[in-house]
Amino acid sequence: MTTIGFIGSGNIGGTVARLAVAAGHDVVLSNSRGPETLQDLAGELGPRARAARPADAAAAGDLVVATVPFKAYPDLPAEPLAGKVVIDTTNYYPQRDGQFAELDADTVTSSELVQKHLGDARVVKVFNNIFFRHLGSLARPAGAPDRSALTIAGDDADAKRAVAAFLDSLGYDTVDAGSLADSWRLQPDTPAYGAPYGSFDDPAGTPADADKLRVALAAAQR
Repeated sequence: MTTIGFIGSGNIGGTVARLAVAAGHDVVLSNSRGPETLQDLAGELGPRARAARPADAAAAGDLVVATVPFKAYPDLPAEPLAGKVVIDTTNYYPQRDGQFAELDADTVTSSELVQKHLGDARVVKVFNNIFFRHLGSLARPAGAPDRSALTIAGDDADAKRAVAAFLDSLGYDTVDAGSLADSWRLQPDTPAYGAPYGSFDDPAGTPADADKLRVALAAAQR
């Protein structure tokens, strides 16, 4: 199985790590506060998990999940991520991240800025539009009638195929939402953001198949 590196190990990162270990992947966890703060999570996940610093998690991962607050994206370590598939889970929330004029003007997407910063990395947008509790509860085996789908967006076809295979191992089908420039269709305040998977008040969530996600993506407006 592959090794999944994590830069950021909060709600989404921790949930993806749990799903990854359950699927047989090894995980390397990191955050901005140091590996000693992740010993409890690593211990919970067992022998397939270890804690490290962000640059080490980036270097170790066959796939790397970047799941930091958007305002922290300039701190992602570009050099060890060069050439790697990077899963970008970030969302731009001005009330938390401060104002980014180009995002406010809709001239670029947040994931395009992440890609620009990372240079040769191959960025794929995933996991940004689903509540972490729903992500943990809705995973299903391949062929299950109530299997849900996740949206992805990216500019590199091979990277998207690698991410789709990873999502399949976690228990999800994939809906291709297009390029990083198209990823606005799954940003906050769009029909594909959160709502297809049910109310945040219900931790179990509601299964959302590929057709449901495609309808939500098609309904997005700028």
